[in-house]
Amino acid sequence: MDVNPDEPPVCDPLEKCFTWIKKGRPMINSDFLHPSDQLVMIMKRIYEYGMTTMSGGNLSIKDDNGDIWITPAGIDKGGLTRNDIVRVKPDGTTEGRHKPSSELPFHRLAYEKAPQLRAVLHAHPPALVAFSMARKIPDTSILASACHICGKTGMARYDLPGSVRLGEKIAAMFERGCDAVMLENHGVVAGAENIYKAFLLFETLDFCARVEISAHRIGKPIIQKDEDLERWRVWRQNASVMQEFVPVYHSNEEKAARRDICDVVKRAYRQRLFTGSQGTVSQRLGAGSFVITPAHVDRAYIAPEDLTRIDNGIREAGRTPDDLAPLHALIYETQPHVNAIITACAPNLMAFAVTGVKFDSRVIPESYILLRNMPKLQFDALFSRQEEAAKTFVKENPVALVENGCVIATGGSLINAFDRLEVGEYSAKAIIASRDVGDIATINDMQTAEIHEAFHLD
Repeated sequence: MDVNPDEPPVCDPLEKCFTWIKKGRPMINSDFLHPSDQLVMIMKRIYEYGMTTMSGGNLSIKDDNGDIWITPAGIDKGGLTRNDIVRVKPDGTTEGRHKPSSELPFHRLAYEKAPQLRAVLHAHPPALVAFSMARKIPDTSILASACHICGKTGMARYDLPGSVRLGEKIAAMFERGCDAVMLENHGVVAGAENIYKAFLLFETLDFCARVEISAHRIGKPIIQKDEDLERWRVWRQNASVMQEFVPVYHSNEEKAARRDICDVVKRAYRQRLFTGSQGTVSQRLGAGSFVITPAHVDRAYIAPEDLTRIDNGIREAGRTPDDLAPLHALIYETQPHVNAIITACAPNLMAFAVTGVKFDSRVIPESYILLRNMPKLQFDALFSRQEEAAKTFVKENPVALVENGCVIATGGSLINAFDRLEVGEYSAKAIIASRDVGDIATINDMQTAEIHEAFHLD
């Protein structure tokens, strides 16, 4: 989104969508986790995900006593410990063995001007820094799964880092109702009711920035219409409304499926195929029965007990399945050869999903063997046209893109589906990179026929 030089901008693609994440249960129960431990945990995620340097970024939490717990100045963010965190009391005195971050002024001002905030996060991920240098705001409405998490994003005019002037500009944007603030030529600040929601907002905004940058390298991003987002939002509210059953027991097959799904989810997160707030995995157990990832649970911390079993359209009591559970159920019902499904917003594949550019798997043999045709479905395939979408996943079409939505990878096993997702993402990354090298030469029809014969694809 371009910035008006005369007025600090605010990007709010669909304000009502943001209530979805706010009404969801907390991603992590922090009631018994000390603020120092929360800050170390989140900074570790930011650093390991490549969204800050060892000296960059700062986090804070305001507790019920009015104390601000903040990361220190000049300490390696990759090796932060609870003993490094600084406590700043309401009177300005500090406790700790280090000085508080030099950006303390804007943290204090943000809490003062926006009392609803209890956590503030600041970092410099390259994609968001790129937008800050161009003085633009990422458009989160290019992805349906993002706008409801990111909420409103504004931009604060440039000022000296660590200065009260910059703090006043940031605080003013939070006071206007922003959930994140881009800083000109600097980075981004996110605020929320707890540090986990602030992180997920920040992570999702960075994800959108990366997708938009990649999309511009191959074409022009297509922005979703508000009415389509509204239809999708209304559908999501009712997607997981099902009758419930109380399981008599959990078979060893089910326990293994829960374990394997969690392993794949965490690997997908480490590989940047998922973010903390998106990514759906399911595995068939038998006729009409499957296990699927839940709604509103951080993918980085998912555990077997978080997953939901669904039997013949009825969900396990006390569990909320992912919103795409009905689509997964239809795919299993329609395609007997499918035993696992992964739905993701892998960033390079999403560049093709948010533009009119077709993804051609005939770039290397492995891509074609695993991905085959990879059709692109319309956005409403996720909700109002699910039965039609389920019919897509015949053996010749194991993977499909959904416009402005996601990539859906199916397989005969969980590893097969994950392999397809990973190969698709790596192939998309290579195709995008090749734009800077030269024209792409795809495998021709004769070579494709040889692949079919050699690998028995027909």
